[in-house]
Amino acid sequence: MRRSSRTVVLCLAMAVVLTAPIIGPARAGTMQTYIVLYNAQAVPADAARTITNAGGVFVYAYDAIGVVIARSDSPLFRDTLLADSRIENVSSTAGFATRLRDVVTTDASAPSQIVPGPPVTDNDSLSPLQWDMVQIHTPEAHAITGGSRDVLVGDIDTGLDYTHPDLAPNVDSANSVNCLTGAPVSGAVAANDDNGHGTHTAGTIAAAANGIGIVGVAPNVRIAGIKAGNAAGFFFPEAVVCAFVWAGTHGFNVTNNSYFADPFYLNCHNDPVQRAIWKAEQRAIRFAMSQGVTVVAAVGNFADDLAHPTMDLQSPDDTTPVARAVHNDCVDIPAEIAGVLGVSAVGNLGRKSFYSSYGLGVVEVAAPGGDSILQQTPAAPNGRVLSTWPSTLLTVTCLPARRLVDASGATYCYQQGTSMASPHAAGVAALVASQGRVKPGQIAATVQLTADPVSCPIPTTVSLYAFFPSQNNGAPQACQGSSGSNSWYGKGQVNALSAVTGP
Repeated sequence: MRRSSRTVVLCLAMAVVLTAPIIGPARAGTMQTYIVLYNAQAVPADAARTITNAGGVFVYAYDAIGVVIARSDSPLFRDTLLADSRIENVSSTAGFATRLRDVVTTDASAPSQIVPGPPVTDNDSLSPLQWDMVQIHTPEAHAITGGSRDVLVGDIDTGLDYTHPDLAPNVDSANSVNCLTGAPVSGAVAANDDNGHGTHTAGTIAAAANGIGIVGVAPNVRIAGIKAGNAAGFFFPEAVVCAFVWAGTHGFNVTNNSYFADPFYLNCHNDPVQRAIWKAEQRAIRFAMSQGVTVVAAVGNFADDLAHPTMDLQSPDDTTPVARAVHNDCVDIPAEIAGVLGVSAVGNLGRKSFYSSYGLGVVEVAAPGGDSILQQTPAAPNGRVLSTWPSTLLTVTCLPARRLVDASGATYCYQQGTSMASPHAAGVAALVASQGRVKPGQIAATVQLTADPVSCPIPTTVSLYAFFPSQNNGAPQACQGSSGSNSWYGKGQVNALSAVTGP
């Protein structure tokens, strides 16, 4: 997705309805990336030769899930491979993303041997500007623990600035990786951020309590950049598959996912060409979760009721969007994957942010994402969330009014979006993991059980959102459910203090 899909760029006009075809057949001379899905969840020894003989280039094999990434410019590549009875399906990643709905089996083992970390003090130079941390009680939680060095969080994003002075103390270089081609290239240098988005989300999760700038939700944990988004902010299937398999094989406890899998905002499972992609992502995410990874994801910024979608005007987002009718089998990936902790955004008044999407059964919890229109307050004058930003990109990808440089020269940027909400919840999940009291498969449930319940607002409050209807079907925003669980806030706003002391 483009960065603005999870980090809001306000645009009230509805998208233009177009009628061009969504995707056509592969053309000779057009090099495309393919997902090759084997029937067995293992890759045969002759896979590289099979790809080459079909007119392709072998890129990488994910043996644990029976998936191969390949490239080819042959229009016969897919049909040639499908003649092999061992291959279930083949899909080009140029025009489709994934749809996942099956229940994910999470790890049921005993808690790993984690040594709880020491307390920290939220007393860094820009801490007074962190209304978001006050709102979810992280300073009080930090008086108990700042997280454990035994806990590893993966920020699946555009990479992170490993040189940033507020991140460098916590960056795990060995477990950082660049997944853009579908083949992992390890190291913090390879995973460096060339967009800014990933550095911002990483700071919210794990900025160090070191006297510089800000303090993250879990300032003592290790964080690794898993670069699955490119400089333009797109996250394609081969990179997403790579990212989750990497997390599952490298001992990650939590991943943050502030994106949707491109190029489609909502992904429908009933297309035979698309099927290999959504099955590959299904296998990758199931694999990661089976290895004890807690997956946290943003629900998006289109003010959509994701439980009742009817139109998608955003896709494909890597070319000219085409209006298409959708239904409940079309979902936002990865937020709507079963087992993923879906996160909506709230502002400093504790209300849903004007842009945040929502939906019963989609939103599990809410967290601060900012609201520059309805929730500007003395504590949050511009309504946005402050976090780390690469110094080399400060004047390139952060608007002038949102830039901040602390006395040490470290650089920061104000942003808003469900992209900013999700890392707050991921940080709370990391604090829960740091306590070592619950099984990996119970971490997401603990975050929900310890959230502060928030009821649906009264009609006069709902009317404040009338200026920003669904950006896909024009429907007015509406909240359904009770204070215990509803479409805007799920189980409620995350509470870091309750998470480390309860449930």
